[in-house]
Amino acid sequence: MRSHPTLFKAMPAVFALLVLVAPAPSRADPSKYPQFAQQEPPKDVKLSFISVDELAAEVVKGVKPVIIDVRSTEEFNEAHILGARSAPLANFRDYIKSIPRDRLTILY
Repeated sequence: MRSHPTLFKAMPAVFALLVLVAPAPSRADPSKYPQFAQQEPPKDVKLSFISVDELAAEVVKGVKPVIIDVRSTEEFNEAHILGARSAPLANFRDYIKSIPRDRLTILY
C-alpha cells in the first residue's frame, strides 16, 4: 500500500476546517435553574474546583472518583461521561445521602 504525500500534507488543513465547522459546545445557562443559582453548600461540605487535567491525573494515579452529572435527565441521556451517575439538580437533595463520603466526588 502506497502512502499519498499530498493527502498527509493536507491533513492539518482538513482538521482545521473540521474545527471551524464543528458545532460549538453548549454553555451552561444558569437562568434555566434560578432556584439553584444562589444556594450555599451545607457548612460541613468542603468544595473545591478541579480542572479536567487535574481529574485525569488523579485517575492515572488510581483514584476512582464518583462522577455525578447534575444536568437534566434529557441532557444526561444525550451525552455523559462514561461511568457517571445521573442526579439532576431538581432531585439532588434526595440523592445526597447515597454519595459515599470516603471518595473523591465530582459534580458536573
